[in-house]
Amino acid sequence: MSYKVIVDSCGELTPEMKNSGKIFTAPLILNVGGHLVVDDETFDQADFLERVAKCSECPKSSCPSPESYMKAFQGEAERVYVVTLSAELSGSFNSAVLGKNLFLEEYGEKDIYVFNSRSASVGETLIAKKIMECEEQGMTFQEVIDAVETYIDGQNTYFVLESLETLRKNGRLTGLKALAASVLNIKPVMGATKQGIIIQHGQARGINKALVKMVDRVVEEIVQPEEKILGIAHCNCPARAELVKEMLQKRIPLKEVIVLDTRGVSSMYANDGGVIIAV
Repeated sequence: MSYKVIVDSCGELTPEMKNSGKIFTAPLILNVGGHLVVDDETFDQADFLERVAKCSECPKSSCPSPESYMKAFQGEAERVYVVTLSAELSGSFNSAVLGKNLFLEEYGEKDIYVFNSRSASVGETLIAKKIMECEEQGMTFQEVIDAVETYIDGQNTYFVLESLETLRKNGRLTGLKALAASVLNIKPVMGATKQGIIIQHGQARGINKALVKMVDRVVEEIVQPEEKILGIAHCNCPARAELVKEMLQKRIPLKEVIVLDTRGVSSMYANDGGVIIAV
């Protein structure tokens, strides 16, 4: 059976995924102080991060429209899977579901399923890889859905921020707390609940100590690591990502580790210097 996977642009894609002919991106629109940026192949990370740093307001994102998802469902693929940013962080999931309903009303029956990643960035990447793996094993449509939903239930996401400015700008942190954290060089270690809600696991003085604390958390919580593909995404800090990779590989046996640079929406969440782990 022919298939394709649509990932909203918060998810990074490996070179192999881009060249597979099976993975397609649904771009979000980013708004930085009134300047609109399409999160597609034209995205300029350096320009975007500079605009974010200069803007007093928190950047905002607009999810792909139901019509754009509906259009993406067209084509010869008999099965279509969608992976979206956590429904707790974006309207992308609801937009994709509405697009599916519109498509079915307009064109009739087709196997389409929308996955709420309950994650972001490289978490979406790993889910898309899991879909491809299941399809290549010859699973039925429902078997793929069940296997991937089980995978999502067991996935964990963690991240460390270099700067708290985005949290301050979007109201998640008071200006006083952000100032105190900046003066004391405090870096939060963040994660996501099973529902896809962002939470803070801890904090540390300095970025390297925060990265170590994040690695400690991964090692503590991971189950059957030898069977897991671990993804690391970074925003403009490849050395930090490699450091995290080395620390993890020294402590736990992993099936595979992939390292990717963030783009658009992920850059907005991670901000310059942030590191994200999904496993």
